[in-house]
Amino acid sequence: MAREFLLPDIGEGLTEADIVQWLVAEGETVEADQPIVEVETDKAVVEIPSPWAGTVLSHGAAEGDTLEVGSVLVVIGDESEMEASAPAAPTREAPPIVGSLSEEAEDLGLPPPQRERTPSGAKALPLVRKMARELGIDLDEIAGSGPDGRITREDVEAAAAAEPEITLSTVWDDETAPVAPPATPDLTSVEKPAKERAAPATREDRRTPMTRVRRTIAANMSRSWSEIPHVTTFDDVDATRLLEVRSALADRHGIKIPMEALVVKAVLPGLEAHPEFNATVDGDHLIYRGRRDIGIAVDTPEGLMVAVVANADRLGVLELASEIARLGAGARGRTLTPDELSGQTFTVTNIGAVGGGHGTPIVPPGTTAILSVGRAQDKPIVFGNDLAIAPVMPLSLSYDHRVIDGATGRRFMALVIENLTEPALFLAN
Repeated sequence: MAREFLLPDIGEGLTEADIVQWLVAEGETVEADQPIVEVETDKAVVEIPSPWAGTVLSHGAAEGDTLEVGSVLVVIGDESEMEASAPAAPTREAPPIVGSLSEEAEDLGLPPPQRERTPSGAKALPLVRKMARELGIDLDEIAGSGPDGRITREDVEAAAAAEPEITLSTVWDDETAPVAPPATPDLTSVEKPAKERAAPATREDRRTPMTRVRRTIAANMSRSWSEIPHVTTFDDVDATRLLEVRSALADRHGIKIPMEALVVKAVLPGLEAHPEFNATVDGDHLIYRGRRDIGIAVDTPEGLMVAVVANADRLGVLELASEIARLGAGARGRTLTPDELSGQTFTVTNIGAVGGGHGTPIVPPGTTAILSVGRAQDKPIVFGNDLAIAPVMPLSLSYDHRVIDGATGRRFMALVIENLTEPALFLAN
């Protein structure tokens, strides 16, 4: 018996998802719990398993289409039902405005609509496929540089840039080119300087839709900026001991220690001492979060994502290092689950990884604060009465002024600076 599997809500309040790739074609058999389709939500690309075993009778949408939660995702049944369940896109017949068209209506001779070809073997997100169609690029001829060979926007742009420029000489050959009548000399044809010849022929605006991830980022930033009165405080910290400890841990254990792992450990005592920084506003109430789920901002090809280290206060430095590395790779590869991309109670962003210094980070919705860490650079600092050169790390702390006063913000920052200046203070916990 044919059964319809509806697109489930696989995230927090998911309303729709894009079909990225069907993993089981129509007419093929599928086992229970076997991944049947990849869908893209606001934050992640997720595989959805089949709830039943049987034959895939029909897909609810094509690759690249958007499907609402609760709509038919796939129909699964017995192979003998294949013809009976042939694609039936239910249509609602609207009442006629004036009369109706008869079956003998005049044939206007319009060509039938053509379906856009979807590359069969290429792995690419819906937006990348759309971009390729607009640029006339065949995805089957591109080698993807993304995870598992997935084709990225950069791959398509590079392929488009490599396309030969179409000129009159490529359109007409010597035998078929039209003969132009003689014309008066045109002074504009005089040899121009190389710089002027290299100028682009056109500078027209280019309009492209934002990706689902970018739309989500924009919505969250707008909500945060409109709802939260931000205050940002800036400071610097002598990172001499921090960098020494980081290097010593890496040498001893043979692994890379992300700076975020040490910063998280330095922040946790501050969250304990000042719980306002690990809270959320709910109407006229302030909810102090019992967990310490620390968000780590990750720069990905699709945009900034925040991966969440669950129960960070229960992890040692090496465990934090491993988890942050795993989450970073998963965010860039779009393999993290929705739970791993939401629910942070405090956020750390390392803009120093891309050469940043001080900044004004925006507090994520549902939290009250975010700490930005810049790149440590050698600068002159004062030790007692002596002047010395030391690596100085910029810190920028933004917080919700409805909840956190300036004095509390300074106390929190002072504790974090103390811990970062001497890592033994937090490593002993």
